[in-house]
Amino acid sequence: METWNQISNDSILLGLFPPNQTGLLLLLLIILVFFLASVGNSTMIHLIHVDPRLHTPMYFLLRQLSLMDLIYISTTIPRMALNFLSGQKGISFLGSSVQSFFFLKMACSECLLVASMAYDRYVAICHPLHYLNHMKMCVQMIIGSWILGSINSLAHTIYALHIPYCWSRAIDHFFCDVPAMLPLACMNTWVYEYMVFVSTSLFLLLSFLGITASYGRVLLAVYHVRSKEGRKKAFTTCTHLTVVIFYYVPFVYTCLWPRNLHSPAEDKILADFYTILTPMLNPIIYSLRNKEFLGTMTRVFRIFSSKKE
Repeated sequence: METWNQISNDSILLGLFPPNQTGLLLLLLIILVFFLASVGNSTMIHLIHVDPRLHTPMYFLLRQLSLMDLIYISTTIPRMALNFLSGQKGISFLGSSVQSFFFLKMACSECLLVASMAYDRYVAICHPLHYLNHMKMCVQMIIGSWILGSINSLAHTIYALHIPYCWSRAIDHFFCDVPAMLPLACMNTWVYEYMVFVSTSLFLLLSFLGITASYGRVLLAVYHVRSKEGRKKAFTTCTHLTVVIFYYVPFVYTCLWPRNLHSPAEDKILADFYTILTPMLNPIIYSLRNKEFLGTMTRVFRIFSSKKE
């Protein structure tokens, strides 16, 4: 059987939608979501940058989350839309390498960043007197998220793209996801699958446990808050858990559940949650329920409109 040591130039991504009118309508919906996510996250980055009142650890973390989401959704959706509209589903070795690296990098980094955000809320609510000195640790957590995500992504990308692949080079996904590429290998990949299991457990499960512990302490502290305003503010921060569920649960199912117990179609549907929906929902959840951010948005756009007049 003929093999290649890399994904060759005529490898194809089968995509998410069928090539018909229904698929086109669904693609237009995805493009709309991509537009909303791009505008929302870009707005978050800009507003947090221009308003000194938002230069706190929480908003610094939110700005990094918006940047990661912006890169995250730009890694997969434009390529998927281009392939569908052009009818050319081929992807080069360089293209698959770059897409796989940035997808894994953003996925791992965002897991760690979301855990850092949960810890930030824990410090802000449970230890408010120490919160002013929290910025240095916040910067360290952000740098650590980017570095660890890059190292993990580079290791997985190099290994996965040097596996010998068989004659079938059709990747049953809408982006170069490593688990979707493994069925094409001409070798036993149990060692690498074990590596994926270990790294996923470290990045997903440990960070999820950290998030659960942080928000558990926050919810416990809520019962000791006497004022209704303070209790409302504490509960509002727990809307973060909505994003956590959308992001973590599909990832855990796809990467940790045995591969023979879920189909490629299920993997593609679940991937929509953490590659498309979550980047769109983050700006909505963190801005519309935040009075400080809404105030900044009102002031900035009011100044912009007055200058335009």
